[in-house]
Amino acid sequence: MYSEEHLYAIALRECKLIGDINFYKLVRIFGSAKKAWENAKKEYRKVDGIGRKAVSEIGHPEYLKFAEKELHFCEKNNIQIKLRHLNELPFLLNECDDAPAILYQKGTFDDSKQKVSLVGTRNMTLYGKQFIHDFFEETKNCNFISVSGLALGVDKEVHEQSIHNKISTVAVLAHGFHLLYPSKNKTLSEKILQEEGALFTEFNSSRKPDRENFIQRNRIVAGISPSTIVVETGFGGGSVSTATFANNYNREVFALPGKITDKYSQGCNHLIFQNKASAISTLKDLIDSLDFNKLQSKIHELFPESKSTIQLSENQTLIYTSITNLPYISLDDLSEKISLPSYRILPIILELELLGKIKSLSGRQFVAI
Repeated sequence: MYSEEHLYAIALRECKLIGDINFYKLVRIFGSAKKAWENAKKEYRKVDGIGRKAVSEIGHPEYLKFAEKELHFCEKNNIQIKLRHLNELPFLLNECDDAPAILYQKGTFDDSKQKVSLVGTRNMTLYGKQFIHDFFEETKNCNFISVSGLALGVDKEVHEQSIHNKISTVAVLAHGFHLLYPSKNKTLSEKILQEEGALFTEFNSSRKPDRENFIQRNRIVAGISPSTIVVETGFGGGSVSTATFANNYNREVFALPGKITDKYSQGCNHLIFQNKASAISTLKDLIDSLDFNKLQSKIHELFPESKSTIQLSENQTLIYTSITNLPYISLDDLSEKISLPSYRILPIILELELLGKIKSLSGRQFVAI
């Protein structure tokens, strides 16, 4: 189930000065976690931005012993270990510069489905609860995955409404799989797995739910989805950090506005005021922006599309195929993949949009239709 690379990846990441970014630098230069473990200490000068101090703990046998125990723990508890440098992370998350080097997974995750992250305060009001209920009622026929953080309040409501409406849901934890925090949500976490959802964490089984872990966790909630919805939050709430991460990743952010006197609308209102989130005016507009259309299948039944073949040019075919195979690919990555400059790609992108073959998203990302 696990390889030697998993062993050395866990050991390398456990070194105190090897964070996710330094880990990724090392494995890219040396070719694997094992080779980085064996060579980085004496050849660290090969890696930009990494000095002697950063690699000082690499090679210590105590970390290999820890990794062996971690592999045993994961095997015993049916935990999958996803390694970023092997391109095993969810596609959009893998694009983030600070994506986790290692992601632990329980349950089922279909990365081909669209993801939407919904976050908010633990002190949810009836206003926020009603919005979540209405959102999932309107999207229950859409094929997507909801993402949240399994906290009390908004997160809990998101997961419960997803399950109620038979929508897959993913919970991102701020601790290892040796426990479940908050304990009140243990039954809910089990229900998520029973209903073909998933639990994710970047933290190994030695990590407790320390305060700083929750902010770190929020970048995964933001990074895994093309869109984040902030339901309710106060000034400086944890959900503001999720929105900030999403902005930094060039993802779409939506916020539910409220009265300026309502404490748990003030954070949402401020995000909108700072142009860090789009205001949610109606559910229809929100769902349209998310590219959901629950009536689409019914429309096709009533008015079947005539199948007409559109002959694409060589470059149109090349770009369309690349976007189909790599949904949400950015312009820069597309340019690098097909060895065409961006100024030559953009006119073809426009042609494909007019033909109804692809759609442009924020952050110069593209998906096939």
